[in-house]
Amino acid sequence: MSEAQNKYIKALMDISRAITSDLYLEDILKLIVMVTARVTGVEICSLWLLDESVNPAMIRLKAAQTIDPEYMKDRSLNMNEGVVGFVATHKCPLVIENVLDEPRFKEKEMANKLGLVSMVSVPLQVKDKKVIGVLNCFTASPYKFSETEVNLIITVANQAAVAILNTELMVKTRVVQEELETRKLVERAKEVLMNLRNKTGDEAYHWIRKRSMDTRKSMRCVAEAIIISAELE
Repeated sequence: MSEAQNKYIKALMDISRAITSDLYLEDILKLIVMVTARVTGVEICSLWLLDESVNPAMIRLKAAQTIDPEYMKDRSLNMNEGVVGFVATHKCPLVIENVLDEPRFKEKEMANKLGLVSMVSVPLQVKDKKVIGVLNCFTASPYKFSETEVNLIITVANQAAVAILNTELMVKTRVVQEELETRKLVERAKEVLMNLRNKTGDEAYHWIRKRSMDTRKSMRCVAEAIIISAELE
């Protein structure tokens, strides 16, 4: 096994560990671009994610190393725009020897500023072949990515897609669990107010909500305070 393949396996292991960690999505994305840049030896690696919350869907720049944070703000493309739009839509990698000569490449200002020349862009795909984003690798001098290199980057990208999906699922699960727990606490607090202050269920709920707004505390905090106060009486 070559040294390059060993590096890619190490990268996959790093990303795999992130799948089971408590890192949030932003941290996962930063890890992916840093690991990919390190093992490929490219100057810049950037990661774009599909945003299906808007209609039509767009693809947005979410992570990159060695790029000015100001550049990262609100960078987005339609699905029929740019290299990333092409790769996401056609679900296939694209290798470009000189980005300045590529009509589909929309980030020429960045390329000029940072001295970027060649790139490979690959889709982030999960098992059902659904594309959730695009991973880009840039070099600062003319470079021909071999088929083996492209395939290895695709492998890293697909492992990254699993990490991203798992992280999003984990965050959503936490949010759901917290919401359910909050509802349970509010219901218990309502019962306390109904029993101690002779309020109806609606009156108790509105009292908790008003108290939450007046004190600028969450309804969960207000509900917990009511329950604790009742237990101390």
